[in-house]
Amino acid sequence: MKPIGLLGGTFDPIHIGHLRLAEEMAEALGLEAVRFLPAGTPPHRARPHASAADRLAMVQLAIAGNPRFRLDAHEVNKTVPCYMVDTLTELRGELGDEQPIVLLLGADAFAGLESWHQWRRLFALCHIAVAERPGYDLARDLPSALATVCATRLTRHPDALAAAPSGKVFRHAISQLDISASHIRTHVAAGRSPRYLLPDAVLNYIDQHRLYQ
Repeated sequence: MKPIGLLGGTFDPIHIGHLRLAEEMAEALGLEAVRFLPAGTPPHRARPHASAADRLAMVQLAIAGNPRFRLDAHEVNKTVPCYMVDTLTELRGELGDEQPIVLLLGADAFAGLESWHQWRRLFALCHIAVAERPGYDLARDLPSALATVCATRLTRHPDALAAAPSGKVFRHAISQLDISASHIRTHVAAGRSPRYLLPDAVLNYIDQHRLYQ
């Protein structure tokens, strides 16, 4: 079975960095699909600036035309804190125990995994693919507890993720794009153009609905 990727975030708004990470990981791992999972009520950060409906619409516009990309609304309309371990448990119930699922994370997010709710359970529910930046050494820079858990899970072989439903940590260097949603929001609020930082369809939506102003 080909693995299915899962990319979570507030997507407030979605931008080229999100899309490029998903595309490069999909190619590297031979993913059947990548599900974009807009967060509802994130437990570790402030509530998103844009509404759930607006963020869903922007993700749908951004991924249109890519047959591997899907929108996943598991979390976005929930008003209680959303934990990845619970979302993955729901997905396991839908996809079955044998389907390989790969959670796509940036290196910084992965390094902070110990702060996630029931983070050790994640390895029984999914693989994790870490998008590395130049100069980042995953084996060197992880906190000790996470490094211990990952010691026997790290792999550079994509086939290892297709051969099992969960449990591996895959490292892959991706193109480095210094783009952030907060930077885009600042541009919009200041009346500056964020063109070329996000898809034109998303920029047009932001303009039409006067988001972030």
